[in-house]
Amino acid sequence: MRRIDVRLAAGLSLLAIVTVGATGCGGQQGGADKDDAASEVTCEVTRETRVGIATGNATGVYYVVGNALAGQLSEATGGKLTGTAAETGASVQNVEQLVNGQYDVAFSLFDTAVNAVEGKGSFSAPQPVEALARIYDNYTQVVVRKDSGITSVADMRGKRISTGSPKSGTEVIANRLLQAAGLDPAKDIRAQRLDLTKTVEGIKDGSVDGLFWSGGLPTGGLTDLFTTAGDSVKFVDIAPLLPKMTASSPGYQEGTIGRDAYGTAADTRTIVVPNVLLVRKDLDANVACAITRTVFEKRDALAQANPAAKGISLEKARRTLPVPLHRGAEKALTDLGAN
Repeated sequence: MRRIDVRLAAGLSLLAIVTVGATGCGGQQGGADKDDAASEVTCEVTRETRVGIATGNATGVYYVVGNALAGQLSEATGGKLTGTAAETGASVQNVEQLVNGQYDVAFSLFDTAVNAVEGKGSFSAPQPVEALARIYDNYTQVVVRKDSGITSVADMRGKRISTGSPKSGTEVIANRLLQAAGLDPAKDIRAQRLDLTKTVEGIKDGSVDGLFWSGGLPTGGLTDLFTTAGDSVKFVDIAPLLPKMTASSPGYQEGTIGRDAYGTAADTRTIVVPNVLLVRKDLDANVACAITRTVFEKRDALAQANPAAKGISLEKARRTLPVPLHRGAEKALTDLGAN
């Protein structure tokens, strides 16, 4: 039986280690078998295995979809493969803890994943990670209080702005948007590095003037904000900053937050970036294959947890370069008929 140690993060402070083991099973701890790189990929998980899934803030889409995926793994593999999803600070932290062996699968924004494999941005050296697939897109959602006087990112100078949890993909995008607008994130705003729950509370009570959030549509925390305080908040159109954003990293595209997402009066132009599921290079290929297959075969079940998962598509699944696909994922996507 394979044995994988999983460290679960509750928020940013509580860590617990969950170990799955059994007697009489000569499996190794974490990673792949030594001959995995040369073995045939069958997608069959023959030993009981548990994987830890690094997600994001509890009111965000990563957390919801990650929990749904964890629940589907057992059904898809006859109980051989099970998953546990954990709340984390999201993308950058996810990659760091994935590499450290605290998790086996990690949700990540594409721009953060590219930085990881290239050793740029938040990473001082290339990280040994590969992709299972490109999944749904994240929408950059910039919300401000109507009484803040903010109509553009440039107007955030001197304001109390939540740039997201430390080491999150939201923080990466927030800082790039601020720089694209001519602001220094360290000096020109009163940065509040808060998770989404605390950010929404701050917007409601007036202690935060605006927020950046990168997530699927709809995101639960923002649904709460617009439901309870919709008359006092509004979206900011950030599409004019797209040319400078694409110069800093591949993958950014213009998108639209539809009025139906949160019941707003009008659509809002924004910037979108894909999400990818990441694993370590040494993850057992059959485990990687089984997880990838589950993502696509159980897409409808994931979408029931949050509509953002409807964006999971075989048409886009292989579009992860320069982040390479894990060989187990390659097998799954080929079998599923991905382009």
